[in-house]
Amino acid sequence: MVHFSFSFIVYPAMVLAYAGETAYLIKHPDKITDAYYSSVPKPVYWPMFILSNLAAIVASQSMISACFSIVKQSQALGCFPRVHIIHTSSKHEGQIYCPEINYTLMILCIGLVIGFRDGVALANAYGAVVIWVMIITTCLTTLVMLLVWNTHVLLILTFFVPYILIEGVFMTSLLTKIPQGGWVPFAISAFFLTVMFSWLYGRSRKSAYEAERKMSLGELNQMLARNTVYRASGTCFFYTDLVNGIPPIIRHYIQHTSSVHETMVIVTFRTLPVKKVLPEERFNVGKLGSDGVYRCLVQFGYNDSQSIAVAGDEFVASVLAKLKEHAESTDEIERLDSAAEKGVVFVIGRTILKTNRNNGWFVRFIIDYLYRFLQKNCRPELSIHEVPPGKTLQVGMLYEI
Repeated sequence: MVHFSFSFIVYPAMVLAYAGETAYLIKHPDKITDAYYSSVPKPVYWPMFILSNLAAIVASQSMISACFSIVKQSQALGCFPRVHIIHTSSKHEGQIYCPEINYTLMILCIGLVIGFRDGVALANAYGAVVIWVMIITTCLTTLVMLLVWNTHVLLILTFFVPYILIEGVFMTSLLTKIPQGGWVPFAISAFFLTVMFSWLYGRSRKSAYEAERKMSLGELNQMLARNTVYRASGTCFFYTDLVNGIPPIIRHYIQHTSSVHETMVIVTFRTLPVKKVLPEERFNVGKLGSDGVYRCLVQFGYNDSQSIAVAGDEFVASVLAKLKEHAESTDEIERLDSAAEKGVVFVIGRTILKTNRNNGWFVRFIIDYLYRFLQKNCRPELSIHEVPPGKTLQVGMLYEI
């Protein structure tokens, strides 16, 4: 339906509109600054004015929705700081709303209007954006043809060469407009590129550090077997984003507190690309060798409620019920019930990256300043789960890379 509408309604209408404007400018070259509204006949001026504004609203809404989708996909790839994503539809995963991105767009739009003050500089910025989007689209389509579709090289060249030549001519003609307002979109792009690169690089260094220094089951069992480690009463839910293995912050926690709760559950949350996860598939649990230490992977669909605070007792009861199903004896079940009755605490590991002297100035600037600033000011990883603050303990650890 989309292809049909574009081919037989949208595209012919655009061609006729631009052809009409071109014919009008050939006859009235002095009207170039206001070609569109000058070419509209006076009897239909106000209907066209209203229609144009409605079309602008639709176009702006498309841009906003596209920004939400791009940010969501970038966040899923780990190359954009965490933002709050609200799924507004129970049927379509891609129908979302991001409050932070929405307000950022509002501030940028107001700033551009105030900064440019007239339509000439704004048109220069818009023209630069449009032509570069066309060039990037052509290049990415060529890569898809080459790497995904396995298209023959001659067909790829038949597509790429004509389009890049035409778009290259437009791009070079717009170079003179860069000092006259065309630099603004490049500045905005450079800012977001810096943010995304800093976040991706910092996250990759953090993941590499944790993968190299994660605890083994043997090391965990050895630490818990020491007489110096006190088993505190109660149940502890230790949150981490490391799906495989035991994060090094647990080693740090045991070494500096010399204590472990009699029941400790290492919990990781994961959101799946499905609307809802069945209750029987939500919790994947397993025992980690030592008595009282378990692993729990909690899975959510994008439309599932991920709040722990709203139903904290229900969450704890569900995890304990799943653990009891995998219990090896009645004594283990009794220990789980006894520990839960004595109290539950949620422990959140907070890591801070710091570079050592072996790194160059560029890496130190990215990690120590940009990534740390983003990590400090972006939305906390467990904020969407609303972990109850009265039962929360934060444990910090410095990762020196």
